[in-house]
Amino acid sequence: MRKYAIIPALFALALCLTACGEKSYADGSYQGRSADYINEEEGEEAGNGYGVVNLTISGGQITACEYKTYELDGTLKDEEYGKENGEIKNKDFYNKAQKARSACDNYAQQLVAKQKVKDVDAISGATVNYNEFQEAVDDALKQAEQK
Repeated sequence: MRKYAIIPALFALALCLTACGEKSYADGSYQGRSADYINEEEGEEAGNGYGVVNLTISGGQITACEYKTYELDGTLKDEEYGKENGEIKNKDFYNKAQKARSACDNYAQQLVAKQKVKDVDAISGATVNYNEFQEAVDDALKQAEQK
C-alpha cells in the first residue's frame, strides 16, 4: 500500500517544478523600449531606430499589446516610412520598410496569443523589428514582475 502514496507526492513535486519556474506579473499597463538600432554599414536608409511596446496585463496574463517603431529622432515609422520627402524614390526600400512596419502588429498579436515573447515567430524581412520587439517586451515585463 505504501508504494501508492508516492504517486501523489511525485505529482505535487512535478506541479510545483512546472509552476515555480513561471514568473508572475502584476496587473497594469507597462511600456518597454528597445535599445537604439544603428546600422553603420548602410547609412541613414538602414532602418535605424528603436521599438516601443505597450502591454496590458490582467489576471497575470498579457491581454493587450501594441508595438510601434520609431526613427532615432522620435518620428513614428508609419505609412510614410521608406519615402523620401513624401515620394517613393527607391521602391525596394519602401516595400521592405513597409513590410517591417506591418510586422509590428503581427508580433503584438502573437504575443497576446502565445503569452511568451520567445514563442513569437520572426517574420522574414523584419528581423531588426523582431529583435527590438523582444527587447521592448523584456523591458516591460521586468517592470511588471512580482517579486
